[in-house]
Amino acid sequence: MEEGLLKKYEEEDCPGCKVEQLKRSNTGIPVKPVLFISVVTLSLPISSLFPFLYFMVRDFHIAEREEDISYYAGYLGSSFMLGRALTSILWGIIADRYGRKPVVVIGTITVLIFNALFGLSTNYWMAIVTRFLIGSLCGIIGTMRAYASEICRKEYHALGISAVSTSWGIGLVIGPAIGGYLAQPAEKYPSIFSKESLFGRFPYFLPCLLISVFALAATVMSCWLPETLHKHNKIKKDKNNFQDAVEGTPDESNGLNVSQNTNHSERRSPSSQKSLLKNWPLVSSIIVYCVFQLHDIAYLEIFSLWAVSPRTLGGLSFTTSDVGQVLAITGLGLLLFQLLVYPLVERITGPVMISRIGAVLSIPLLASYPYIALLTGFGLSIALNCASMLKNILSVSITTGLLIMQNRAVSQDQRGAANGISMSSMSLFKTIGPAAGGSLLSWSQRRQDADILPGDQLVFFVLNAIELLGLLLTLRPFLQEPEDSDNSPKSKHNSLDQENGMQERLVNAELP
Repeated sequence: MEEGLLKKYEEEDCPGCKVEQLKRSNTGIPVKPVLFISVVTLSLPISSLFPFLYFMVRDFHIAEREEDISYYAGYLGSSFMLGRALTSILWGIIADRYGRKPVVVIGTITVLIFNALFGLSTNYWMAIVTRFLIGSLCGIIGTMRAYASEICRKEYHALGISAVSTSWGIGLVIGPAIGGYLAQPAEKYPSIFSKESLFGRFPYFLPCLLISVFALAATVMSCWLPETLHKHNKIKKDKNNFQDAVEGTPDESNGLNVSQNTNHSERRSPSSQKSLLKNWPLVSSIIVYCVFQLHDIAYLEIFSLWAVSPRTLGGLSFTTSDVGQVLAITGLGLLLFQLLVYPLVERITGPVMISRIGAVLSIPLLASYPYIALLTGFGLSIALNCASMLKNILSVSITTGLLIMQNRAVSQDQRGAANGISMSSMSLFKTIGPAAGGSLLSWSQRRQDADILPGDQLVFFVLNAIELLGLLLTLRPFLQEPEDSDNSPKSKHNSLDQENGMQERLVNAELP
């Protein structure tokens, strides 16, 4: 009966209704939407600078000592996250009001322009400003998380969210691979690029240009993204009817209690930012998510700087190409795991348990890194590639589980704002991560002969402390899972409500 009512109030010109109709008619795996989600998310240049960041800051001649390079590199790495922290909530509100698609298109255009300008930076402050503008004008990630849960049927939510986090994770490793292999091309490939050419005068422009070209392709592809936000012309007209329905009486002709139905809708779809902040399943999952993201971005910054640091300072003396190779191999393993293994594991264990398992396994893995640095040659290559692959698989598994919880904690009309809050909060933590990680590594490199936690042992101990804090926060009573309404009779009756928040309000508003 409710399905018939929902179909009755669907509008032909509403893009969200068209998506709902498509989801009802197509019960198979949503291959095309998942592909679109993956390509758009991959266009973000979050970590392409990490392999050459050390050398870029060195070439700016802003650091007086070699040990201080990591310090300045940390602040450059943080500028992107600071920009995103300041604007993520705004982009979430825009996505809820005007649609997901405009935000995605603006974001890909931003990457296209300002990432190329970053590669042309001639001084430290120009690099800081361009990275900051990319972060502040690009609201893709939060929007794509909401989009992924709306374009896929409920049984494929894990696949949709996994596509976002997988593409994000792959971007975190493919980006550095591009940066590692293509930075300083006149030095690595002198037969192709001369020192007097554009790429010789701007040694870090080529990887940035390649990512901008990919962003151009993502911009074109975004034009074919179906909009999922419901846009009903009746909403304003029915506002008073909806308020009347709150105080209504049971409809004897169809056996539906409108007052109870509407109260259920109100409870599931709070209408203000204040109600979002009172949604503890959402808030608790965001807090835990932020702690793990602080750890992940600090790890990525530290790993890249540690790998290229000289052996005398406790590093591995890798070149940018060596770092790129390690991270490219990591990306392949991550892709296979997230697409083939993660959805199955999530259905068996649930999103919270898989996050806990990932955190538990990460702690001894990180503790082994200082000892991996003692290896040389082929043994070092094998150990480092395996450790890096496993570490990133565990990190993305934790992230995906928490993202699933966040999207299940809110209804569609607030999903953009909820993801905006999540992105803004996470970006604040990620602003701290690179700066703190770079400063910590710089300090640890000056205490190689310390009696307690000498050199890089201190760095990985601090990373493990953050990971342990995140693990403790996943336990009850702090982390509260969203109510799994699939098992209750009421939720089975309202399963369509869970998938169609906008239609639910229209039905309740029109019932006598």
